[in-house]
Amino acid sequence: MSELSVPVSEQDHHQGRLDAPVVLVEYADYQCPYCGEAFPLVQRLQQRFGDELCFVFRNFPLVQSHPQALPAAITAEYAGTHGKFWEAHDALFRSQQQLGEVVYRALMRQLGLSEDGLAAAMDKPSSLGRIQSDIEGAMRSGVDGTPAFFVNGRRFQPQQSFEELYDDIVAALGNKA
Repeated sequence: MSELSVPVSEQDHHQGRLDAPVVLVEYADYQCPYCGEAFPLVQRLQQRFGDELCFVFRNFPLVQSHPQALPAAITAEYAGTHGKFWEAHDALFRSQQQLGEVVYRALMRQLGLSEDGLAAAMDKPSSLGRIQSDIEGAMRSGVDGTPAFFVNGRRFQPQQSFEELYDDIVAALGNKA
């Protein structure tokens, strides 16, 4: 069982209180079909557990098999620099089958952000800083595929499906009681 090597902090993209009883960290790739399947599950878990759950998203683009994973991550991070990370995150997963420049530009227009600014971010090595940091943390935590989940710092390993995350969160809440 692997442990999360980089502690969750205010620098992470997170929804919910960092001091919530359960912190769920996901390392994901916007083009990964399994991450796409996990996306609505995470949303249901957030609705179900409310303030008891903090969700943290970290990038782990699998560039060898998903050519749009890195551009999508850059798009989300660019939106994040303008306070719109979660809007971009959700839109990218909802548009997973069409990822590409047309989707990224349309998303910038929808979010009221500069298409030229995004184009510049795509070409700027400094845009990769946070993504690279997420990748390095994932590798130190033993992540080798996506999605990879950690519940309160402990790697979640499904036996049958990611739906088992519900039981893992309930168990973590029980340990806090």
